[in-house]
Amino acid sequence: MFDQIYLASASPRRKELLNQLGVSFTQVANDFDETPLANESAEDYVKRLAIGKASSALPFCDPEHSLPILGADTIVVLNGIFLGKPKDLDEAKLMLRQLSGHTHQVYSGVSLCYEDKELWQISKSDVTFSQLSQQTIDAYCDTEEPLGKAGSYAIQGVAGSFVTSINGSYSGIVGLPLFETRILFEQMQVKHLLSSRLSPELLPQEGGQ
Repeated sequence: MFDQIYLASASPRRKELLNQLGVSFTQVANDFDETPLANESAEDYVKRLAIGKASSALPFCDPEHSLPILGADTIVVLNGIFLGKPKDLDEAKLMLRQLSGHTHQVYSGVSLCYEDKELWQISKSDVTFSQLSQQTIDAYCDTEEPLGKAGSYAIQGVAGSFVTSINGSYSGIVGLPLFETRILFEQMQVKHLLSSRLSPELLPQEGGQ
């Protein structure tokens, strides 16, 4: 069983979520191009990026401490259109106007890679926004919270007050689906908060996704 992992992400949100699982980890950089491929589905996109981020982080890891590497990615999709991280607040305002009063999807991919093993899981959630006035959008963007967030919002922040309903994984919307991540830890035999309390026969078989 592995006592710790590498997290191929600088995201404070993913760090906080991993801490909830009681996993010991070291954050490392990754160097992976996040540009979507032509005609790529949301599921394929987040899977490719989650695995790619984990793989590209290997040069940033300590070569004397070979450990599993966790990669993750999240994308917001509205009517088939990818809404990634806004380049500035003007683009954030445009995205929020598009999301206002509609239901969109949030896809989160998570992967755990070690040597020749690549395990992955994907979560999909439906999120419905209330109608947002331009004044509300402007005030929200004044906080600068939308910057660096897929879809230009952080559900764990004040934007949580925009959401009328969720069908899916709250942690996946934040950036790391905890149920799916725990599955990967149990498949790869990574120690977490509950692992010492589980009998070996209750753990999923290694190698699935």
